Amino acid sequence: VPPPSDWLNGELTYKQIEKVKIEDLLGRSQIKLNRVEINKYISGKVVMITGAAGSIGSELVKQISPFNPQKLILVDQAESPIYDLDIDIRSKYGEQLTEVVVADVRNNSRMKSVFKEYRPQIVFHAAAYKHVPLMETNPTEAVRTNVQGTKTLVDLSSEYEVEKFILISTDKAVNPTNIMGASKRIAEIYAQAANEHSYTKFITTRFGNVLGSNGSVIPLFRKQITEGGPLTLTHKDITRFFMTIPEACQLVIEAGNMGEGGEIFIFDMGKSVKIMDMAKKMIALSGLELGTDIQIKVTGLRPGEKLFEELLANEENTVKTHHNKIMIAKVRESDFEKIKKDIDSLIQ
Repeated sequence: VPPPSDWLNGELTYKQIEKVKIEDLLGRSQIKLNRVEINKYISGKVVMITGAAGSIGSELVKQISPFNPQKLILVDQAESPIYDLDIDIRSKYGEQLTEVVVADVRNNSRMKSVFKEYRPQIVFHAAAYKHVPLMETNPTEAVRTNVQGTKTLVDLSSEYEVEKFILISTDKAVNPTNIMGASKRIAEIYAQAANEHSYTKFITTRFGNVLGSNGSVIPLFRKQITEGGPLTLTHKDITRFFMTIPEACQLVIEAGNMGEGGEIFIFDMGKSVKIMDMAKKMIALSGLELGTDIQIKVTGLRPGEKLFEELLANEENTVKTHHNKIMIAKVRESDFEKIKKDIDSLIQ
C-alpha cells in the first residue's frame, strides 16, 4: 500500500494499491546467477532469439542485452509485440544492437536467408506453440511449429556452424500425455541426436510453468479477480511447478554457458504448487474474502491435461552440475539417421 502520509490526507484510492507481486506466490526465494561467466560467452557475439516477442523470448532479450552482444537478431512472426520490444531495447541500448526479423521459423528458405545474412553464433530457440488444449485440437500446427520449426533451425545451425544452440523445452515433454508435450519431446530428441554429427553444441533446457507468462494461470486469475470472479481451475488437486520469467531466463542463459552439447538441463523449481492454494493466496493478497467476496469454481480437466507434471528430478534420472539449481537429465540416446527419417515422414 502507499505510504501512510497519503492516507492521512485522504488521498488514498484503491488504484494506488499495488498488484499482487508474482514472486510472493512462489513460496521460495528467487534464483540469482553468475554474471561474470555469462558475460564471457555472450560478449561480442551475434545472438539470435526466436520467439523473441513471447514471454520467455522477450525476457531473454532483456537479460542478454546488458552483456554486450555484438548484435541481437530478434525473430518472431508477431509484428506488434516485436515492434514494441525493439523500441524498448533501442531506447536503452542504442540503435545498433537489435535487428528485427519478421519471419516464421517453419519457412525453411526464409530462415536460411536469415542465417546466411546474419551468421548467428548463439541461437536461443524459444519459438513454439505451448497451449495444451489448443494443440490437442490443432495437432498439425503443433508438429509444424514445434517439430518442423525446430528441425529447420537445428539443420541451419549445423550448416552455418553456430557455436551453441539452446532449445527451450518444457516439463510437459516428460512422459507426455498430450500433443504439445509430445511435439516438444520430438524436438528435444532431434536436437540431442544432431549434436553427435555437428560442430554446433545443441543444448536443451526444460522447465515448468512460468509465472505471469502470456496465457498462464496468474494473468487469468488476476483478470477474474478484477471482474469479481469466479476464479476457475480445472481440478481441486491439480499441481504445477512454477518459476518467474526472469528466473527461467537466467537459468536458460546459465545452462547455455555451461552446456558442452547433447545435454538436457532440468531446473530445480522447488516443490510443485497446488493451483487451488495459489488461487486462495491471490484472493487473500487482493484483500478479498473467499466465499463472501469471490468464489472458486472447478471446471474439470481439459483434454491432454495432467494432474501432476513431472521434471524427472529424482536421483536415478539426473546428474548434478556445479549449479545447485541445474541438473542434467539422463535420457536414451537416439540414432540420428533413423530419427531424421521418422521426423521427415511425420512432417510429411
